[in-house]
Amino acid sequence: MARKERVLTANIPNAAPDDRPQEVLDELEYGKLSTKRYLYVSKHPVGEPLPTPIDDEPPYIIYLATYISYLILIIIGHIRDFFGKFFKPKEYADLIEKDGYAPWYDGFESFYVRRLKIRIDDCFARPIHGAPGRYVKCFNRIRHGKTGYLYDGTSNECLNLSSYNYLGFAQSNGVCTDYALGCVDDYGTSACSPRAISGTTDLHQKCERVIADFVGKEDAIIVSQGYGTNANLFSSIADSKTLVISDELNHASIRFGIRLSGASVKVFKHNDTKDLEKLIRNQIAQGQPKTHRPWKKIIIAVEGLYSMEGNMCNLPEIVEIKDKYKCYLFVDEAHSIGALGPGGRGICDYFSVDPARVDLLMGTFTKSFGATGGYIAGDKYLIEKMRTNYITQVYSESVPPAVMGQIISSLSVIEGTLNPGEGQERLQRIAFNSRYLRLGLKKLGFIVYGADDSPVIPVLLFLPAKMPAVSRMLYDMKIAVVIVSYPATPLISGRARLCVSAALTKEDLDYVLQKFNEVGDQIFLKFSSGIAGGSKVEGEPPRWAIEDVLATNVEDCKKPKLGYFN
Repeated sequence: MARKERVLTANIPNAAPDDRPQEVLDELEYGKLSTKRYLYVSKHPVGEPLPTPIDDEPPYIIYLATYISYLILIIIGHIRDFFGKFFKPKEYADLIEKDGYAPWYDGFESFYVRRLKIRIDDCFARPIHGAPGRYVKCFNRIRHGKTGYLYDGTSNECLNLSSYNYLGFAQSNGVCTDYALGCVDDYGTSACSPRAISGTTDLHQKCERVIADFVGKEDAIIVSQGYGTNANLFSSIADSKTLVISDELNHASIRFGIRLSGASVKVFKHNDTKDLEKLIRNQIAQGQPKTHRPWKKIIIAVEGLYSMEGNMCNLPEIVEIKDKYKCYLFVDEAHSIGALGPGGRGICDYFSVDPARVDLLMGTFTKSFGATGGYIAGDKYLIEKMRTNYITQVYSESVPPAVMGQIISSLSVIEGTLNPGEGQERLQRIAFNSRYLRLGLKKLGFIVYGADDSPVIPVLLFLPAKMPAVSRMLYDMKIAVVIVSYPATPLISGRARLCVSAALTKEDLDYVLQKFNEVGDQIFLKFSSGIAGGSKVEGEPPRWAIEDVLATNVEDCKKPKLGYFN
């Protein structure tokens, strides 16, 4: 029995074949639109300033309870560590000096993972199978020991609010799948096919041309890994005489890439253009450290849409600052490309900003396009130089033909050259779904961060005990969500991050609102003061009944600004 358990812990079983009709399977991957009332165009009014999202605050008692909860967990954990090293030394072998060798880990630096995160690991990284479309199939498992799991081979089919499948292209059947399979037939499963030259085919060149045209730049370069796109980019465009001014909430790949380049880095407050301009002025006046010579170049690095906060950069003001002080601008569009703008062309499209005013546009294919890898788009001379000195391009494998087929076909659908009309419907569905779910949660009394049109909807939980409670309760209700906590967020602002998709229907979102309402009432999650919108009367906490939310939400979410409704 013990041996069998070890095998089950180490191996996830294969999924049983699904014998349901293909029409049913297609509906589970991408829901049908019931009426055109459930469509919206994602676009910011030209000339209007970007409203600053109001981060609602819970009552002080919630903050106090959160700090006390962590304090209790930390105290208990240190007590267990102290006695465990004496009575269970085998379990602490990595933390104890042995035979003159230093311990692998310091007890304090690994404390959070060992004593806090490991207790709710069942809420993270649930293994799935099949296409992560409208529904996602999660393998059922039970905890075995401290770190292992037992799998019984069954699955739980959940409504999917956990994947970056923004436009619903994660489908196992359809025009994109057919196109990708056609690329496999024509080019083989590897880039190193008979038609390949040094790993590059005419399909790669076509894919880069399609991407450049789509984002509005002269040229583009594609790489096989999204993280690696940023991690090695700055080494190609920056050196020790370069200053990179980075938003404090930029993705880890950007921060890693800046450190790898050896460039100096300064950080400005998140989305604070006044702080950005002040920092640039000071750095221009001071120059390089020690020598005080002028900087060789200054690069501003921001994200189009921030994946943890759900808000977007104030691109019009940042571009004005960039032009005023003759800086370069890099925009990471990993989450905004495909998900924002009337044409799905990202943050520039959303704000009606000419892409020529942004020097470098980076994006990934893993979110909106249902593929893998990333791209860098810019002026032709810059991209041509990067083809020779971009580490990710030179030393990594090229993108497989099937992946490029998925990229080309999904972009063609969005542009309308393939299946005309389908792309616009997908774009307008995600715009509607994002606003509908966000406003519904606000009306119910939840604290929700982010911009109105953002498909990333963080619902604040705060207390550590409520993070696993929400995940497990919603999982039992057939809803899959992502729980995010420290170190990805500040310690006291753990959250459930809902990722909206065009594959979801309005009826799916109604079900989500109903279940969130039940969970919020059961474990006390409705902390909102009403200041961030959603209240019937300004300044009063929103406590709409779920019936009222469902009855009014369609029309209210189509208003230009999601705010108070008197």
